[in-house]
Amino acid sequence: MADDLKKKVEAALNTIRPHLQADGGGIELVSVEGGVVKVRLQGACSGCPMSQMTMVNGVEKAIKKDVPEIKKVVAV
Repeated sequence: MADDLKKKVEAALNTIRPHLQADGGGIELVSVEGGVVKVRLQGACSGCPMSQMTMVNGVEKAIKKDVPEIKKVVAV
């Protein structure tokens, strides 16, 4: 179950990776625990002042759309 959920989250992340990479950034899946996804922003995204907006409007929205079991996405 946990591996299946992690695969679904990774697939959702793959849909938004090209957008992040186009701006010199990236994202890494750290963990999926109890409906909470932890990700690490990389490259230009890690220090970007718009990263919080990217997390909510991009990353979290894409993951919740594809994996409705997820309640929250946080950057670590």
